[in-house]
Amino acid sequence: MSVSDLMWVEKYRPHKIAELVDQKEIVGSIQSLLKNQSEMPHLLFSGSAGVGKTTLALCLSHEILGEHWKDSTLELNASDERGINMVRDRVKTFSRYAGLDSKIPFKIIILDEADEMTADAQTALRRIIEDTAKICRFILIANNISKIIDPIQSRCAVFKFSTIPEKDVVFHLKEISKKEKLKSDENGLAAIYEYSEGDLRHAINLLQATASLGDITEANVKTSAGLTKVKDVDIVLKLALDGKISDARNKMIELIKVYGMSESDFLKYINAAVYKTKNKNLSDIVQTIAKYDFRILSGANPEIQLSALLAELTKFGK
Repeated sequence: MSVSDLMWVEKYRPHKIAELVDQKEIVGSIQSLLKNQSEMPHLLFSGSAGVGKTTLALCLSHEILGEHWKDSTLELNASDERGINMVRDRVKTFSRYAGLDSKIPFKIIILDEADEMTADAQTALRRIIEDTAKICRFILIANNISKIIDPIQSRCAVFKFSTIPEKDVVFHLKEISKKEKLKSDENGLAAIYEYSEGDLRHAINLLQATASLGDITEANVKTSAGLTKVKDVDIVLKLALDGKISDARNKMIELIKVYGMSESDFLKYINAAVYKTKNKNLSDIVQTIAKYDFRILSGANPEIQLSALLAELTKFGK
């Protein structure tokens, strides 16, 4: 059994553009572009995680290249290979030896997480985009479009994906539940949406994880998502404010390493917990949390930063 059979997010990934969940305006625009494939520009898809950017790119490859899509599509993740060498070697080699089959209009290069590329790599990519325009089309995918240099943006048709509304996510989850013969209730599906925050990929993964516990109920969703451990974040905060930094750190590491709570969720929950304490230094504590959130987003080691956060919180204790 392949990974795609095991993972519902792959098993139920759309293969046709019209099957994409929500994003109706973008789907309409893309379908219009496909009426004259040879004139299709390079594309830049931006938006938050799990809203269909990579899925649409793969659907485009399927519909334009047909049975040749595997051999004529190069899919790269720029966050794994963000340097200048990736651009020069992988992309340039693929485009140089394109050797176009007369049955396809061009080859397609899908560059996921393009906003993680260095400025030098993007500058090199800009030249390659220009040099290979006759034989290749690029589909760049980014969460944060502001990190893409202007010369690349100006060479692409830009599509900004919106967060998927709750009704569409819940409807899609219901369809998967029917196919997998699951019992689900409205509260359970609503809890999945609330936890995934419009990220359909995350929602489907959480649905599958919850199904391993039984029916899709709110209680099972919370257990599966680790939400039952949210109250433990309150305990971590209290320990830190009481000056018990070692105990606070051990509890924090347990939540992340043992129970699988993400660093971003830990910060979100500790931020919410602060408001319950009615601490007189509330504004200073919130600014401190924001500082460490920014550091982690900037690429600093999460465990070290969260430990430093807890150490700094001790000075706001009674």
